[in-house]
Amino acid sequence: MSQLQASPSPPGFTLRQRNELPVIEINNAHARATIALQGAQLLEYTPHGQQPVIWLSEQAAYQRGQSVRGGIPICWPWFGALERNPEPVRAMTRGTDLPAHGLVRSLDWALRRIDQQHDHTQQDTTQQDTTAITFGHITDCRSQQHWPHCAELELEIRMGRSLRLQLTTRNLGAALITLTQALHTYFAVSDITAVEVTGLEQLRYIDTLDNWRETAQAGSVRFTDETDRIYCDVPERLVLHDSGWHRRIEIRTRHSSSAVVWNPWIGKSQRLSQFASDAWRGMVCIETANVLEDSVAIEPAAAASIALEITLL
Repeated sequence: MSQLQASPSPPGFTLRQRNELPVIEINNAHARATIALQGAQLLEYTPHGQQPVIWLSEQAAYQRGQSVRGGIPICWPWFGALERNPEPVRAMTRGTDLPAHGLVRSLDWALRRIDQQHDHTQQDTTQQDTTAITFGHITDCRSQQHWPHCAELELEIRMGRSLRLQLTTRNLGAALITLTQALHTYFAVSDITAVEVTGLEQLRYIDTLDNWRETAQAGSVRFTDETDRIYCDVPERLVLHDSGWHRRIEIRTRHSSSAVVWNPWIGKSQRLSQFASDAWRGMVCIETANVLEDSVAIEPAAAASIALEITLL
């Protein structure tokens, strides 16, 4: 295997500025992608010759301190509204009126390394001509006002014939930490009315739009109205079927048994920031998560990961 270590300008790697945010643009043998240093947020991912797989809002603002609408924001160390999280997660925080989806989406991460691998002897072609980018962020228990705990976050994004993300949390403190988290993935679709999600059949879910009522999924998931559901006991493989673009997207996860499926539909789209009034048609969120009873407890000096792999079939 030949491996190119990180350098200021390795082949296929460009550092640019989008409004207030520096972003990395990557173009390798398989796909092109864009990643913001703020939040280590993957913004775009498009395999060559294909429609985009990851959706990014045309009204994305690229402002400091504000998550960009679209891509794969990282929700950590809590998901959604803090008050809807388990008590051990709420107990980790300090203060009131804390932002939804945690603290790290709007913070700068460090670019730690870029590796490019060119191993054409491998039978697994997903590992040939692969670009791996690693970001890190460390919370400081002395200065972190709302979450005063010491932890190290590392996100590896690996781009070959598939797109892989792995988020690892290392507990650097002396006490147990408990968290919820998500890789909040926005998928690009031809039209929301032309897609369905399989793999969630018969599973129980929490319908957050129906007073958080628990119910069971009947058949595949289709979209006819605003949807915001938390699925429990989720298998490792889901498939997003898009008849409009004649494609299937396989979603494989590790260390995640919950998933959030969301589309704002017409009404809520009018109230969302960085979101066109008709943008609901071209996106759907299927979020790899550890939420509710699937929360994560990490002992001192231990680590826990959540991982996602996206492949066009």
